[in-house]
Amino acid sequence: MPDPLEVILIGIGTGNPEHMTLQAIRALNRADVVLLPRKGAEKGDLAALRRSLFADVVSNPATRMVEFDMPVRDASIHDYLARVDDWHDAIARAWQDALSAYPDTRAVALMVWGDPALYDSTLRIAGRLGRPARITVIPGIMAPQALTAAHAIPLNAVGEPFLVTTGRRLREEGWPEGVETLLVMLDGDCAFRTLDPRGVTIWWGAFLGMANQIVYHGPLAEAGPRIAAARAAARAEHGWIMDTYLLRRHSASAP
Repeated sequence: MPDPLEVILIGIGTGNPEHMTLQAIRALNRADVVLLPRKGAEKGDLAALRRSLFADVVSNPATRMVEFDMPVRDASIHDYLARVDDWHDAIARAWQDALSAYPDTRAVALMVWGDPALYDSTLRIAGRLGRPARITVIPGIMAPQALTAAHAIPLNAVGEPFLVTTGRRLREEGWPEGVETLLVMLDGDCAFRTLDPRGVTIWWGAFLGMANQIVYHGPLAEAGPRIAAARAAARAEHGWIMDTYLLRRHSASAP
């Protein structure tokens, strides 16, 4: 029986080429195939960045880059979890189709934005391949790290917990009980606008680590409207946006 395919999931950070670790570079250079998703013209610069990283760090002539078109979610499926489940199946099939032209592939790598462990589906998709696979994960810099570095702040207050959540959960459920610091990701609609802003400070960042990085911070009542406007303008300019933010109530102990 042949050895299982090795699927190497490589965290590449949040857009800065210098986020690449030596471990990540070595992993790319031992892969037979590096899969690169194309997500349409609006997100063409994401594919371009991955191509640039590949060209800069891959010196092994036997490593080839293979591009594939990323499936989109089926908007006709109204249940969120069912829609995501169907989408993951479609992506796994796209991987298999892309690899079908290279049947001798023993190790395939994917460059994952940020880190494969945080709000990323690549690990789940890798488990849906129609052949035995061994998963190797190379960690990368996560968006919360890039955000707090950009603002030069700690993620947590002294001796206090923090909670990582999504914009959808914040909008639907409000501020969770028992925590004073929230790290919010996957927020396409500025859910902080649904909160009572009194006593809350926000630190926001978009395109973190990239040349076009944008950051704002301040009391939520004052900074919130500026952030919403800046986000809308940046998304209109680029056709896409990746952003995250930290919220902290003033009752939390000082950093």
